[in-house]
Amino acid sequence: MVLGELRGAQKSAKGVSLYSRYVNRPAGRYLAAGAYRAGLTPNQVTLVSAAFTLAGIAAVALIRPSWPLALTVYAALVLGFAFDSADGQLARLTGKGGPAGEWLDHVVDCVKMVALHTAVLISFYRFFDLPGDGWLLLPLGFQLAAVVTFCGGLLTEQLKRAAAEAATRAASATAGNPGGGAPAAAPPSRLRAVALLPVDYGVFCLVFLTLGAPGLFRAVYAVLAAVHALFLVAFLAKWFRELSALPRNPA
Repeated sequence: MVLGELRGAQKSAKGVSLYSRYVNRPAGRYLAAGAYRAGLTPNQVTLVSAAFTLAGIAAVALIRPSWPLALTVYAALVLGFAFDSADGQLARLTGKGGPAGEWLDHVVDCVKMVALHTAVLISFYRFFDLPGDGWLLLPLGFQLAAVVTFCGGLLTEQLKRAAAEAATRAASATAGNPGGGAPAAAPPSRLRAVALLPVDYGVFCLVFLTLGAPGLFRAVYAVLAAVHALFLVAFLAKWFRELSALPRNPA
């Protein structure tokens, strides 16, 4: 019964990669059901997510790379990501979500993003036989791309939502129809869901499965960093174009 209710409490699949849609969200649904039965609050689930993620991050920074470490780190990061999905689903199921919970969730996401690439930098410095010191700049560049993408996307979403709400209020007041409904949303694009896979956090976690082979990890990490940088440029252009098209004063 709880799982059925959770299926009906899902966020839109628009702008979500195939991994998040078909792997992380379903996993989070089962974790949310378990948390509901255990009497946990959404904020407690967020803290569980943070605990798993930070444990994996600490292991990257403190332990010499090996295959057992690779599996441990991957499991910790993936579980943390699944619990990150579970907290929102639990909040929608119980109606206990709010600004404070959303704030906590975003703060944990930001800490995760900064700390994970910092841990890779520390691991590079302590354990890797790098061809040159320039490789130490790679995690910093990856971190910059990840943080700007996260913050830029979040701010764009908030600005677009605020503009849409203002436009709806203005139109309703003009037409004298405060109860006017919004048009039906278009179905999510599967092509877009596939294209977003390289910048999905769940796919990024897969990189840590190569920690047992430091040279391979460094190469895969570098390729993914370059992909994130390219996506960032595309996202920034898209977001600026979309925000520029919004009315300056909907009222």
